[in-house]
Amino acid sequence: MRVVFMGTPEFSVPVLDALVDAGHEIAAVYCQPPRPAGRGRKDRPSPVHKRAEALGLQVRHPVSLKSAEAVAEFEALNADIAVVVAYGLILPQSILDAPKHGCLNIHASLLPRWRGAAPIHRAIMAGDKTTGICIMQMDAGLDTGDVLLREECEIGEEETTAQLHDRLSERGAKLIVEALARYSELTPEPQSEEGVTYASKIDKAEAQVDWSEPAEIVDRKIRGLSPFPGAWCMVGEERLKLLQSRVCEGSGEAGEVLGEMRIACGSGAIEITKAQRQGKKPMTAEEILRGFSLPEKLT
Repeated sequence: MRVVFMGTPEFSVPVLDALVDAGHEIAAVYCQPPRPAGRGRKDRPSPVHKRAEALGLQVRHPVSLKSAEAVAEFEALNADIAVVVAYGLILPQSILDAPKHGCLNIHASLLPRWRGAAPIHRAIMAGDKTTGICIMQMDAGLDTGDVLLREECEIGEEETTAQLHDRLSERGAKLIVEALARYSELTPEPQSEEGVTYASKIDKAEAQVDWSEPAEIVDRKIRGLSPFPGAWCMVGEERLKLLQSRVCEGSGEAGEVLGEMRIACGSGAIEITKAQRQGKKPMTAEEILRGFSLPEKLT
């Protein structure tokens, strides 16, 4: 097929590679414009932008797709289909209608659960046991289109968003290739009106750990917000970013350090297995505790 690919972050890169490897003709790659990044705040192209250029593909990064000019440029590509995965812009109806077979979205949840911006984070934070990938025929709603293919997978008891992100990215790449190969025989399945939940964008303000919450909730927050924005707590005057954890045995006053990096919660306790001090790289608990100790209680 002649495909327009629309994606921006690292999650989308394996999908682009899979489409190229499957022999599809990539008419153009759309992604978000380069953004200031790093200490010098210089414009940095997105992961998809860099990968598309390395593959010799045409890259476009309009700020909006609503203008008549942007729509005309998109229509002129004469695409059979558009594949959209974590693109970052809302597609107007004129764009959705432009390709011969419309636009397919790769969504990292089992729709209608976790429609919206942060389905991987929210699934872990909610304590879901399973999640998955849906290939959805896009419409004008927020992740409301008919589902062509879906694949379920378990969420590991100690899995972080970063780890689940990588697994789902690879699964999405395989599933979209299958969807395009079988497109003419697939039957779109309308989403259920029951079980709808929304995965709102992660707000940095929700990242501070509240030790008075149950251990299971604290553990899910740490794993669900890892690596970005990263759950955190204060150790004296220093902010410590918590990147990996597990529920463990123990009890005490909320925030009490029970030994090494085991901390009591409102009920139960957790063990921090990976964290990051200010200005330093992520380290295991064992590495952090060399020359650094926790106080009797964390806030």
